[in-house]
Amino acid sequence: MTSIFDTLSRIGVAAQDSREVYATGTRDRDDVTVYRDRRSGVIYIDGFYGGDEVYEDGGYRDINLARTGSRDYEISRDADRRAAAYMPFVCGRSIVDFGCGDGAYLRAVQHRTASCCGVELQRDYVDALNAEGLSCHMSLDALADGSIDTAVSFHVLEHLPDPFAVLKELRRVLKPGGTAVLEVPHANDFLLKDLNCAAFRNFTLWSQHLVLHTRDSLRRLLEAAGFEQVVVEGVQRYPLSNHLTWLADGRPGGHKSALAALDTPELRGAYEAALNRIDATDTLVAIARNPG
Repeated sequence: MTSIFDTLSRIGVAAQDSREVYATGTRDRDDVTVYRDRRSGVIYIDGFYGGDEVYEDGGYRDINLARTGSRDYEISRDADRRAAAYMPFVCGRSIVDFGCGDGAYLRAVQHRTASCCGVELQRDYVDALNAEGLSCHMSLDALADGSIDTAVSFHVLEHLPDPFAVLKELRRVLKPGGTAVLEVPHANDFLLKDLNCAAFRNFTLWSQHLVLHTRDSLRRLLEAAGFEQVVVEGVQRYPLSNHLTWLADGRPGGHKSALAALDTPELRGAYEAALNRIDATDTLVAIARNPG
């Protein structure tokens, strides 16, 4: 199986001579080493993949829930944010959500699309969505060539040991001139790079996140996969209250505490803009075109 290092090396953002150990373990495993490329800033795990069965079973979600607390707030907020931000690529179009999870985004946009479906490995999610009337498949193989206007994928690409294979499949199902919208975690996250918050680093490094991209590495990856007109921007999922709690208490959840009173729409927008100016948001979004 192709390792993520092979992919990063191919696009010129990782090399043996610029590799340094970033962490000797992850939050869930002490036998997985995390590396950082000194030149590019990309953070990655080399030579490890938990296997598709981990995602088919979905037990890892329960483990994460025990560590992080309820995720319903984040899922709902992210679905609403994405529905608003990416509506121009979705409204009146046929879409697929690759790695759709429990279908929160599909529910948020389904009535604005021409058609929508999900692709998901977790079997109980697939069964539940189909029972609900939302079409969901376990593989992109179920979709015909050139049948989709827009493919979205939110925080999935970083889990894949061979992202080129999936990006090739996304291009296959996209119509000529179709759009891909991809969100991934950011290696230059303010808490990681600028503030060097050890508690956050120990929490956020996870054996299933094989790579944390930079703007440059994400753009190179998509261009190498054959996409064009790639635009990469920063998105801040978690607000100032969350950062303050990490710095003060070394734990997540500030956005669900009394500090959340700080998070007015105006402050959230200003904080995201400030982090974008220094390229330190927690998330990157790439919008790319399938060549006509």
